[in-house]
Amino acid sequence: MRITYKLGLSYLFAIAALFALVNIWGRDICRNKAQQNVKNQMQTMVSKLSDTTVSNYYEGAGLITKLRDELTHMEAVTGIRIWMVNTDYSVIADSGIGLNDSDITAADYDTRILEQNISENVIISKVFDEPMLVSSEPFVFNYKVSGYVCAFTPMSRMNQEASGYIEMLNIGMLIIFAVLLVIFLSIYYYTVVPIKNIKNAASEYAKGNYDYEMKINSRDEYKELSDTISYMVSELKSNEEKQRKFIANISHDFRSPLTSIKGYAEALKDGTIPYENKDKYLDIIGFESERLHKLTSSLLQLSSIDSGGLSLDIKSFDITKVIRTIADAFEGTCRNKKITLKLQFDEPKIYVDADQARIEQVIYNLTDNAIKFSNKDSEIIMGVAVKGVKAVVRVKDFGIGIPKESINRVFERFYKSDPSRGKDKKGTGLGLSIAKEIITAHDEEIRVISNEGAGTEFSFTLPIS
Repeated sequence: MRITYKLGLSYLFAIAALFALVNIWGRDICRNKAQQNVKNQMQTMVSKLSDTTVSNYYEGAGLITKLRDELTHMEAVTGIRIWMVNTDYSVIADSGIGLNDSDITAADYDTRILEQNISENVIISKVFDEPMLVSSEPFVFNYKVSGYVCAFTPMSRMNQEASGYIEMLNIGMLIIFAVLLVIFLSIYYYTVVPIKNIKNAASEYAKGNYDYEMKINSRDEYKELSDTISYMVSELKSNEEKQRKFIANISHDFRSPLTSIKGYAEALKDGTIPYENKDKYLDIIGFESERLHKLTSSLLQLSSIDSGGLSLDIKSFDITKVIRTIADAFEGTCRNKKITLKLQFDEPKIYVDADQARIEQVIYNLTDNAIKFSNKDSEIIMGVAVKGVKAVVRVKDFGIGIPKESINRVFERFYKSDPSRGKDKKGTGLGLSIAKEIITAHDEEIRVISNEGAGTEFSFTLPIS
């Protein structure tokens, strides 16, 4: 079920529950409260009348006339009918008949109401047309009961009072409904809307529309989630671009040697190339074949690394011995280019913990790279420095250097600066990428420092045994 529906149902449920609570429990409370207020009002009135009757009227002359005027005025103000009853239960003053003599006697009503503080549903058919609520209180003179004060109000008045309370309650309930609506709309705006925006963006990204803008204006977890997704999309976009470039580079690097091999093979077959020149073109075919072999091997190695297949055989070995062996391997190449290999070690033997075969490959790639870009009659420095618990291996040449705009990209796959393409047609652009992956797998760092026209230095760290 959608969150929108859940919020809507929650709002409706909250309203229904509140409505039921108000109408089942709240109305009873309001009704009881209204009835109690009416009763308290009447009891307070008869109590005061009882006191004033004794203090102001009962001892003086003209009691009845003054009392009737007072009671009539009080009924006009309060709407409550008042009797003054004698000890023989006859009514001596009635606010409802003004100055006329009352002819109500004990035979006209149930005199037990005079003995009770509150009586409900009292029927006096001679005087009232509906059941009444009665409050009575005796007044005492010379230490004995001299009469009673009775107040009458229709039972329907309590219902009217209750209706007023209930009306106020309903108004309050409407206000609460409006507040709840605002709360639920706020919840919808701050929760559902961002989720919908994220969902729509995810659908667009799934279709490959990486330029779709995800609009999240909040500064909460939804913003963090959208930023994370946006970062993921930027990485996907970057990876997709790298993948396209990767395929384009592979296609280019495979097409060129294959075209040469096919062309020269067909030329040799149909006799276009003279027989006496066949060795030259067979050497070219062999060169291009070797280039394809090297490219294929590098791709297989990178594929193994990407799939988590780069397993390391960590052991202790002398890194200076490895460098000396690799230097000996390049002796012939360096002699041909008149390049001098210079070895610099802080100590005669420096033991490190690493995968020897992988490290040999890294140093070989870096040295091969340095020779390619070194000028004739120059030197290459290969050495190891001890820095605390680390051994820093470096290969430095004094060749053409790397352009400033290319330094940050030298470890990218298939990346070649223009000088590389011009000087080394056999290069795949994968050697430095493989070197970086191997060093990273050792949890170490590889760095490059270069000045165009002055040379380049590659260095990486290894833990000392």
